[in-house]
Amino acid sequence: MLTVDLHCHSNVSDGVLSPTALANYAHKDGVEVWALTDHDEVDGIAEARAAAQALGMRFVPGVEISITWANNTVHIVGLQVDENNPALAQGLADTRSGRDARGREIAAQLEKAGIPGAYEGALKYVANPDLMSRTHFARFLVEQGVCNTIPDVFRKYLTEGKPGYVPHRWATLAQAVGWIRAAGGIAVIAHPGRYKFGPTAEGALFDEFKDLGGTAIEVVTGSHTPDQYPRYAELARRYGFLASRGTDFHAPGENRIEFAQLPPLPSNVTPVWHDWF
Repeated sequence: MLTVDLHCHSNVSDGVLSPTALANYAHKDGVEVWALTDHDEVDGIAEARAAAQALGMRFVPGVEISITWANNTVHIVGLQVDENNPALAQGLADTRSGRDARGREIAAQLEKAGIPGAYEGALKYVANPDLMSRTHFARFLVEQGVCNTIPDVFRKYLTEGKPGYVPHRWATLAQAVGWIRAAGGIAVIAHPGRYKFGPTAEGALFDEFKDLGGTAIEVVTGSHTPDQYPRYAELARRYGFLASRGTDFHAPGENRIEFAQLPPLPSNVTPVWHDWF
């Protein structure tokens, strides 16, 4: 059985390793099929592809697109995309716009909460302000000793109702799926168990996603708890979705689960990669 990881982030978005270093890290842990899925950005794909090929890993070009659905942020992964597709490139550029302004608003809120210098602190962790995310602020708060870990940060800051929370209006579900499909890719709902939707809203999301041409959902992911694996396997079967798998890797020691620790997909689902090789 192939060891497949189809959800990873490099320092091109909010990870800490370069695409080359990330390829080496995944390979060392036994990954055989690997995707780079940076947030709203495909600039790391060429480097990642070259690194994976040099290591003998099969490479899958990908991206993770932020959308707003029912006033919540949801992430849609695109797999097997053509990173040079004009529609995808323009859509991602439009999605990235506004991140810097949002980052400055987050910093202003944190300063009101007694934490100065957050914008400059977060900027140390990102090369391009257009890719600034809450994770960059979280790393700064850990560095400053405000919190001990990144999960601690998100329990106390940066989420709705907490200091530093600034909502952002992302792309629509239809736009994200459309860009992915225009680029020849497969649309996947990332870590569906992470969203705070009840059964009715979750079902509406899945229905709309399927109607738009969405193909798969993540079943086994570092953002799910083990008890969620069988639940989302059953939902994949019920809706006719293929199943994806990935750590949602960002940094060594920062993840809930490492590459080698992620369990395989349940046997009762069809992997998204079933007809790729």
